[in-house]
Amino acid sequence: MPELPDVEAYLEALRRVAAGHVLERVRIGSPIILRSVDPPIREAEGKRILGVRRIGKRIVLELEDDLYLVVHLMIAGRFHWKPKGAAVPARVGHAALDLDDGTLMLTEANATKRASLHLIRGEGALAPFARGGIEPLDADLDGFREAITRESHTLKRALTDPTIFSGIGNAYSDEILHRAKLSPTKLTRALDDAEIRRLWRATRDVLTGWTERLVAEARERFPEKVTAFRPEMAVHGRYGKACPVCGSPVQRIVHAENEANYCATCQTGGKLLADRALSRLLREDWPRTLTELEERLAR
Repeated sequence: MPELPDVEAYLEALRRVAAGHVLERVRIGSPIILRSVDPPIREAEGKRILGVRRIGKRIVLELEDDLYLVVHLMIAGRFHWKPKGAAVPARVGHAALDLDDGTLMLTEANATKRASLHLIRGEGALAPFARGGIEPLDADLDGFREAITRESHTLKRALTDPTIFSGIGNAYSDEILHRAKLSPTKLTRALDDAEIRRLWRATRDVLTGWTERLVAEARERFPEKVTAFRPEMAVHGRYGKACPVCGSPVQRIVHAENEANYCATCQTGGKLLADRALSRLLREDWPRTLTELEERLAR
């Protein structure tokens, strides 16, 4: 799912190719994408795009006449910049926004269609799309501490909860926790002051670093290859590969559709975190430490 740095890259590109241009036509290829009926989507046609903004992971196109197009890309939704009038792809195409100088295509390469498009009227109608989480890059240390310790959750859950932090998902939470040298399963209210400060700094450093990098790329070309898996990441999507800090193999735990990637040496003192399904299956055979795992693999 595109997260804060990726969404900011889209915003940079959209400001460059779409802001100030007229939305001449909206072509809906997959009706499931459209989640609003009043005002009808045709009212967006002929309106100039006045600006682009972000609400959490959602992208908002501000139109004339107090209209707003709100897009949530979910896991597999993506934008593409195409020549004007390009055909909507048959299987993955959701919608085409034909501007006066090109076409903004919305696709979703996922059998379970979750991306959404709303057309709403009035600034006040944007409020329901805000989940209430604080902007992590705007929070000072005290604000961050208050948010992270408000309830008792694992750090992985807290960082990815949109009611606590806005814009952080699975990928960057892994990178933040690795940078902070904290276990994804550590409870928020068990953090001491030094750990909270370390987590706050890691959050700012990871999100700022990746945002600056991706936005710079978006100034040169439209971000067609938005992905949660980047070779430069430390642990996310790098299961079994070497941690760039200590060289230990990256580990993972999987619960339902959620996955956490971590380095046992850097983050958990060498302890392997129990994957709920695997640990239940293996029981006493579940390796408790990285050393034990390596010994078993060497047999």
